[in-house]
Amino acid sequence: MSPNQKIDKRIKRTKKALQNALITLMQNHDFKAITITDIVELADYNRGTFYKHYKYKEELLEEIIEEVITDLVDSYRQPYQDTDSFTFNSLSSSAVKIFEHVYAHANFYQLIIQSNALPGFHKRITNELKKLPLHDLADIEPSPDIDPELHASYQAYAIFGMIMEWVEGGFKLSPSYMADQLLEMLKFSPVNSRFMIRSDLEK
Repeated sequence: MSPNQKIDKRIKRTKKALQNALITLMQNHDFKAITITDIVELADYNRGTFYKHYKYKEELLEEIIEEVITDLVDSYRQPYQDTDSFTFNSLSSSAVKIFEHVYAHANFYQLIIQSNALPGFHKRITNELKKLPLHDLADIEPSPDIDPELHASYQAYAIFGMIMEWVEGGFKLSPSYMADQLLEMLKFSPVNSRFMIRSDLEK
């Protein structure tokens, strides 16, 4: 390993420790109340180390958010990045990486879903999940009766709803199970199914 590689690994390790410290602190404290001293003490570094990489704590938080968004986009695109076309029926659960992404950033997703630490981030995630299919995918046989924007919103909020349920349940289900369930839901359309009303329904 070259000296530069060792330095790069050390920088990544330091930044990750500072990121994790901030996320941990935000689980119990308002961001405005957290100091740089709080962050470095929890990460077991000194203030000088912090200032080598960041000017302000806001810069550290923005880096965390940008890394999560970048990884979210990469994970969403994983099933189709090396192909010209695909169908949901042809996908396997191992190709769906979005839940692996969430699990890899579990502390961050627990923070944004189980607290009000970043109140606008829910919207930012759903906007990204909406933009991706609109930007990346062209339906070969689109339905003229379905508005593409509304359909993209429907799917984005459905996926984020699954993520919220999973996080709030403490990640008891595996990422592969969640991916398999998402695919099954996308393949199955209940709108033409016939339903029986339950006999114990309150009148």
